[in-house]
Amino acid sequence: MALIALPHNLQRLIAPRSIALIGASAWTDAVAAGITAIGFTGKVWRIHPTRPSTAMIPFYRSVAELPDAPDAAFVAVPNTETAKVAKALAKRGAGGFVCFTAGFSESGTDNGNQLTCDLEIAAGTLPYFGPNCYGFANFFDRVALWPDQVVGAAIERGVAIICQSGTIALTLMFNARSLPIGYLITVGNQTRLAVEDLIENLCADPRVTAFGLYLEGIKNAERFAHAAECARKAGKPIALVKAGRSEAAARTAHSHTGALAGADLVFDAFCRSAGIARCDTLGTLCETLKVLHGGGPLAGRKVLIMGASGGDMAMAADVAQSLQLEFPEIAKARAAVLQELLTDRVSIANPFDIHTYLWFDPPALSKVFSEILHAGYDAVGFMLDCPPELLADTAAFDAVIDVYIKSAGQSPTRATLISSLPETLSARIRQRCFEGGVVPLQGLREALEALNLASAIGIGWLNGGNLKLQKPKNVPRSISTAHTLSEFQGKAALAAFGVSIPRGVICAVDSASKSVTLAESLGYPLVIKAVGAHLEHKTEVGGVILNVRNAVDLSLAVTQLCKLSDTVLMEEMINDAVSEILIGITVDPQFGQVLVLGAGGILAELLNDSITLLPPWTSQSIEAALSKLTVSKLLRGYRGKPAGDVPALIDMIKSVADYATAHIETLVELDVNPALVRPMGSGALAVDVLIRLNPG
Repeated sequence: MALIALPHNLQRLIAPRSIALIGASAWTDAVAAGITAIGFTGKVWRIHPTRPSTAMIPFYRSVAELPDAPDAAFVAVPNTETAKVAKALAKRGAGGFVCFTAGFSESGTDNGNQLTCDLEIAAGTLPYFGPNCYGFANFFDRVALWPDQVVGAAIERGVAIICQSGTIALTLMFNARSLPIGYLITVGNQTRLAVEDLIENLCADPRVTAFGLYLEGIKNAERFAHAAECARKAGKPIALVKAGRSEAAARTAHSHTGALAGADLVFDAFCRSAGIARCDTLGTLCETLKVLHGGGPLAGRKVLIMGASGGDMAMAADVAQSLQLEFPEIAKARAAVLQELLTDRVSIANPFDIHTYLWFDPPALSKVFSEILHAGYDAVGFMLDCPPELLADTAAFDAVIDVYIKSAGQSPTRATLISSLPETLSARIRQRCFEGGVVPLQGLREALEALNLASAIGIGWLNGGNLKLQKPKNVPRSISTAHTLSEFQGKAALAAFGVSIPRGVICAVDSASKSVTLAESLGYPLVIKAVGAHLEHKTEVGGVILNVRNAVDLSLAVTQLCKLSDTVLMEEMINDAVSEILIGITVDPQFGQVLVLGAGGILAELLNDSITLLPPWTSQSIEAALSKLTVSKLLRGYRGKPAGDVPALIDMIKSVADYATAHIETLVELDVNPALVRPMGSGALAVDVLIRLNPG
């Protein structure tokens, strides 16, 4: 096979023509066996300080003794010797190496960190995977540096899988789903080469159709975002599994925003913005990659599922309820043709139970498939579970699948064959489908999740290319040293950026006559609040009194609040709010400033109705995010109530974002909770504000 020229000189490392296996006998023997199994035809040299040579396998004592510089090396020596080997490889002019040896920075010890530092210095500019790395298999060029069994055939086109876990990589190699894997690469500690480096490099390989990732963490968010954009521009979509959904945010949250914007939710927001499919399981990852390999992302969410079983269709409809797929009805003209073909015994619907009346009439069945495949859907799924090939006759199933494949070959839509159970789609059928342009998908839930994720990528790519992280230079932020503005100060700060706030005044609690005069100047009814930087959540300590209607109510309110503060804030009370919305900004250690929108008020965290956004924050992205909230029903007008002033709310959110951008080096947290959205044309007001700033 022709070798592909890659940037940054990784060509020699991942597609070598000469290999050196250095160190531990058991592991390097396993690599040698894998090299043979995959069909490598280049030179293989063995290095061991004491192992005796044989007639078949000569052993060299050092890198310096090799007859030539190796393109790639597999290093399995004690961690105290690794830097010496790396230095020798660099001096000899090697192309790079896999550092299989463990006990470096992943140990979390001073000694491990020092060994990592020594390795970095010794390797010079030499590219390497690891340390603590399982290696790679390159099925395009038939080469592997892999200390385990190598399973897979040479292919011309396929996906590149990059993992931070050797075991997960091995599991994916062992898949029985006909996922065409071209590269399977593990990165270990990512000391020199990280996931983002591999994405950027392999984007240049025309054989790569998509990227599949298993991540436990991201080394550099900006670089990873750049790599994702490179992949998008190259037309190579990314699907991934990232561990850590259950991890709590690694910091104390003072605001509702901080509690809602956990690190994992921020990563979700990054995936949405970058057009990356985040999968929950390896099964869904495999099926999603198959869809992406079979034609890239889907253009939209319009899907039709058909099959010869009402039970299958019912299950498909149930599974799809938790997804964002759309199941539009078949257009009337095509529905009429289908009705004529299938007779009145069949109901035309989506999902579509086509029954088996035409099962043994290939020409008529072909017409049914053709009508559906040309009906304007982004994807069509034909559900069929086949009997086991060694135990039953599959001829009738084969014949129907052949009709479907032939019909799909002339179709503009993405055609898939879906089995309810993963094991009821044999390798032979999967291969036949791929060769005919049909994507074979195994397992109903995983198949529908794959279609859902492929459509999310397609939609994300339409607005792609504008992700721009906003990270302060002086990270990490410190909540312990931050100070909180009083509510009055916070509102004034936001008002300077165009945020509308209620009319209000500050008054000392020991000035009764002045408080009455100020209250009358504002006009009843009023909201009275205790003021102070120590009162971050006033409602929880009884620091807010609503509906103060006269001087008597005012006196009682001030008497109560004086226990909490020497100062009160008197504001006009808004009685016509359509909805309460939370607007917040917090700073993620990796991705920088993030915007959180959700249901506001005291139930902000309990309702679990929020969404996290990364910049840039545009009117379009904000409006789309608001539409995903459950509380958006109130904004649109719920059960005869007036619709909210969404344009004013969007303007307020953008103004809050402007404040955050202007204070990027000092802002720790910002909470507008709630913002009251009034009826259309009446505006929106920030009625409670919490801002925490670092000194500077």
